[in-house]
Amino acid sequence: MTPADAAFARLAERYLDEVVPLSPVGATRLGDHRFDAELDDVSPAARDQAAKIYRALLADVRKIPKAGLARANQVDRQLLIKDLEHGLFELEEVREWAWNPLVYTNLAGGALYGLIARDYAPLPRRLEAAASRMEKLPRFFEQVRRTLEPARVPRVHAETAVQQNPGTLSIVTDGLRPAFKAAPPKLRARLEKAAAALEVAVKAHQAWLEKTLLPAAKADFRLGADLWERRLSFVLDSPLGRAEIRKRAEAELERVHADMLEASRKVLSRWEPAHVVPRAPTKAERLAAIRAALEVVYRDLPDDARLVEVAREALRRTTDFVREKRLLSLPDDPIEIIVMPEFERGVAIAYCDSPGPLESPSQRTFYAVAPLPAAWTADQKRSFLREYNLVSVDDLSIHEAMPGHHVQIAHANRYPSKLRALLASGSFIEGWAVYAERLMVDAGYRADDSRMRLVQLKWYLRSVTNALMDQDIHAGKLSEAEAMKLMTEQGFQQEREAAGKWRRALVTATQLSTYFVGYQEHADLRAAAEKRAGKGFDPRAYHDRLLSFGSPPGRFARALVLDEPIPE
Repeated sequence: MTPADAAFARLAERYLDEVVPLSPVGATRLGDHRFDAELDDVSPAARDQAAKIYRALLADVRKIPKAGLARANQVDRQLLIKDLEHGLFELEEVREWAWNPLVYTNLAGGALYGLIARDYAPLPRRLEAAASRMEKLPRFFEQVRRTLEPARVPRVHAETAVQQNPGTLSIVTDGLRPAFKAAPPKLRARLEKAAAALEVAVKAHQAWLEKTLLPAAKADFRLGADLWERRLSFVLDSPLGRAEIRKRAEAELERVHADMLEASRKVLSRWEPAHVVPRAPTKAERLAAIRAALEVVYRDLPDDARLVEVAREALRRTTDFVREKRLLSLPDDPIEIIVMPEFERGVAIAYCDSPGPLESPSQRTFYAVAPLPAAWTADQKRSFLREYNLVSVDDLSIHEAMPGHHVQIAHANRYPSKLRALLASGSFIEGWAVYAERLMVDAGYRADDSRMRLVQLKWYLRSVTNALMDQDIHAGKLSEAEAMKLMTEQGFQQEREAAGKWRRALVTATQLSTYFVGYQEHADLRAAAEKRAGKGFDPRAYHDRLLSFGSPPGRFARALVLDEPIPE
């Protein structure tokens, strides 16, 4: 180990010891359980302390010369610099702490959910931590009300917070309270007292959200071109900027429509042979043919009461296929499909909740599926189920689990440097999941059913329209009507999916670009690796090598896989 490598190793330990504890809830998610009894401090003093730590670490990491580091540490040095700069940018310039109540609903719900969801420690020990956090949550809510500036809060953020806030109590009711009986009498009494006080605090906070925050929440939901582009540069850490992303996305929109037309011809020839598609269709005829083929797909809808079981069956099929085709090495990490916790709903239909990089690999991954809202009309429920038809649930399960997020993150969590795992790239992670969707279909998944290729292409269109909407909303003036038209007419999304995506786009500026950019980088790297290897290209060996490097941004993954110089 060189002196530079030794100095960097010490700095990485400082990051773990100084930055991770800034959010005890985040530390629990990561698998660092030293702070399970603590709760995040969201006061001005805490923000000042965080900024001080970021600056000190940033100054020290810049003193370590890249040239003296091993290749792996050269990558991690770049990631650490970008992470600390990003932290300061969010804290001091974006300042979501002042205007985004979803930051706090997520922390409040996660504070308890992270303790009860996984059995990383004996139940009494986790209940002790839960009692401590429940006792601290009333203070937390008071801090939140002092911190948020209602006039700066966009209405959509306030509405979503109103929806999510009661989820903290549902965690107590559905997750914690049934476990109280396992606690010793003294701890049980403490838990009951803390739960009662928490119920009062959550209801008081709900009243404030509804009666004070929501009426005053009239700020613009658009991040603005300057902040959006600067955040995008941190989130992606990619040479692909706004203009190139748009150029690629618009080109892909046309290409995918052409591919969908060919897939639609096969679907219609089998299920609707009387439907004639012109040999050289106009644009309108092309879109009409694709819609007609998708109507065939929509004939097979899941029972809304069985969504979790349907996803479970899809997971079994996709797992069997990956093993049969030996597409990549599969870790034996357990995975469980669950109903999405209430405090997480309102942003995405499903997500993969993997164990944190500091957690034991034996802990379960949760593939969470949101139930249909009870308030939806019959037409809204049907719209949703048409989008998440029985073929689409297979694609969803590929993306979230097999061989998507669950498999990729399981590999990443085994990377020797925990710092690399802590600084994971969202675009690498989401890009891999989109890549996995195409990988499976190209490898012959459900090859006897032409609907599968059509659905996979439709799902890829989501990534394309996501990227276009993300920049046109937050760095432009795209209206809801225009966005809905793009998603439903060009992306073939059902109304409920498009409405949900519009809302998601408003509250997650830049995140929706990660799917498309990440996939583009994965596709470009795969093409470069195939070209270099020629006829000797081995997909399984390529996937295993790629995933062995954790989840770095695409430009670093390329350098590592192809043995190129580590970029600045």
